[in-house]
Amino acid sequence: MPTRSTIMDTNSYRPEEAGELDAGTRELIERRERVLGESYRLFYRSPVHLVRGEGAHLWDAEGRRYLDMYNNVASLGHCHPAVIDAVDRQMRMLNTHTRYVHETIVDYSERLLATMPAELGKAMYMCTGSEANDLAMRVARAFSGGEGILVTREAYHGTSDLTSGASPALGSGQPLAATTRIIEAPDAYRVDTDDIGHWFADQVRSGIADLELSGIRFAGLMIDSIFSSDGVLPGTRGMLREAVEVVHAAGGVLIADEVQPGFGRTGESFWGFGRHGLVPDLVTLGKPMGNGIPVSGLVARPEVLAAFSDSIPYFNTFGGNPVSMAAASAVLDTIQSEGLQQHSAEVGAELLAAYADLADRHPAIGDVRGAGLFIGCELVSDPATKQPDRGLALAVLEELRSRGVLTSVAGPHGNVLKLRPPLAFDRGDIDWAVGALDDSLTALGA
Repeated sequence: MPTRSTIMDTNSYRPEEAGELDAGTRELIERRERVLGESYRLFYRSPVHLVRGEGAHLWDAEGRRYLDMYNNVASLGHCHPAVIDAVDRQMRMLNTHTRYVHETIVDYSERLLATMPAELGKAMYMCTGSEANDLAMRVARAFSGGEGILVTREAYHGTSDLTSGASPALGSGQPLAATTRIIEAPDAYRVDTDDIGHWFADQVRSGIADLELSGIRFAGLMIDSIFSSDGVLPGTRGMLREAVEVVHAAGGVLIADEVQPGFGRTGESFWGFGRHGLVPDLVTLGKPMGNGIPVSGLVARPEVLAAFSDSIPYFNTFGGNPVSMAAASAVLDTIQSEGLQQHSAEVGAELLAAYADLADRHPAIGDVRGAGLFIGCELVSDPATKQPDRGLALAVLEELRSRGVLTSVAGPHGNVLKLRPPLAFDRGDIDWAVGALDDSLTALGA
């Protein structure tokens, strides 16, 4: 029996729960099940029928308001007027592909690269994070001459053939590629070590050695620098430097998957990798760059990209189209003009402190960690043994939903609340978010 996907199945609706739904929701789900493929999943035992969004808030079909603590795709906030206006203007003029000359892709690329380390000098565009990571893997292999890719135990990097084969979070029903090796994530809460960075570097060494024993040449390490699917593991600043030195010494490249930690979300730097003082070889970006408009990107060291692009043409029909570039430009404008990186740092620190205070009153909260507006709250059955409590986490999700707060879980045990709201989340939302968790744990006797 395949193990369930931690990111798809843990907090999902089951058909046997249909009897608990109101007639309208049940009918809509039945229509959905008739026409959509069975691989799709819905959140919650009683799925939420959303009809409108604004900022960090959402409304369902009955007019009830929710606080969105999970959706980083609408990175600025739902239905942000700057993105709506930019898309509308460009759609009224032209939308086409990158084989014609157009200013939007050039203007945006110059501005995007200006936010990156100087060593990263080339950009390419796609429509999804999966496509960006897929291309990054191809480039890594062309540059290194190897095939082997290292990922962490609960990593999620996409749904293409290449990326799903390097995404263990999809569960055992999705087999990993023979060229993929899993290493443990740097979980400072559970790993007993005085130097988590050195410990993680040893995991990378072991992974490379295992590839070599199988006759597979190492190509690269692909990581999300906040290890979001592994349970939100921000670590200390600089934690990843030694691991990257190991990667380069072995002839591989570092692929920084910034789909989740990028664009100011972690507060301490514009990019998640910046917290660790790194210059990746390849950086991948996803839909948060367009506030939900399908756009993604790959930023690279020119010499690394050249190994691929000097011999292989690349074309993505709507990757980098003028409308998507207009959306991405509006996002970048807004983050910079409204100081959203600083906002994420300041409001995120207050939110983290509020959750930490809550942990003093609820022993079921084993650990609270995060950077900016990206927080993990780990639930345990015994604080002394740190025994993960997946059942409690799922019950808390349902209690939070009943109090109008939407989020989900992460980590190998499915027991970490993944709290990652749009950047529109403000100080005025903190009491609602934290109070709902307080009330939920109290109701559950935890």
